[in-house]
Amino acid sequence: MDGNGRWAQLRGLPRIEGHRRGAVSVREIVRAAREVGVRALTLYAFSAQNWLRPPDEVAMLMQLLRDYVIDERPEIMDNDIRLITIGNVDRLPSFVREPLEALKRDSANNRKMTLCLALSYGGRESIVETTRALCDMVKAGVLNSEDIDEERFQAAMQTHGLPQLDLMIRTSGEERLSNFLLWESAYAELYFTETFWPDFNRAEFIRALDSFRGRERRFGRTGEQLRKIG
Repeated sequence: MDGNGRWAQLRGLPRIEGHRRGAVSVREIVRAAREVGVRALTLYAFSAQNWLRPPDEVAMLMQLLRDYVIDERPEIMDNDIRLITIGNVDRLPSFVREPLEALKRDSANNRKMTLCLALSYGGRESIVETTRALCDMVKAGVLNSEDIDEERFQAAMQTHGLPQLDLMIRTSGEERLSNFLLWESAYAELYFTETFWPDFNRAEFIRALDSFRGRERRFGRTGEQLRKIG
């Protein structure tokens, strides 16, 4: 969800106003995803590297995150949405972490859609953490190194309960992954748009989904093979 700061600066506004407007887009896209039947939506809300931003901006982002969790709680619960997180959420301040953990706990049995917030998250960091966990299991004698394969590795990751990543959307003209879901995006379709996140609305989201539906996903096979399977 990129481009909040630039959206604000182009309008002569403080960067935080872009983040506030971006929160409106979050609400609209989550609603749209639920309505069209998306099983899981992961939002890269705050990266591990975002802690390096100016302290006042980080503080305002934390406040916005708290406001979002509290304000959206009724809609998340009323619409049967399960909220989960990935990343090092222990780094979040307690005034954010406490309502966040409460909503995760209270929505755990919801089944309509999974909304995953990536908070203090990094793809490289996630892979390192998973590797360390598996090494600890081998060291403790509960796992043989020979048994570690892609399936076992995925099962040890924070995203293990999510469906396969199908589509990754990057806003604001950036055309890189920026340390997001590096393992999980191996066969994901990538969609880049020049639209800043605060202007990314339902119509833009549907446009991305239409682009995804029109692509041929071969997973190493030929198009002819897929047509025979189909």
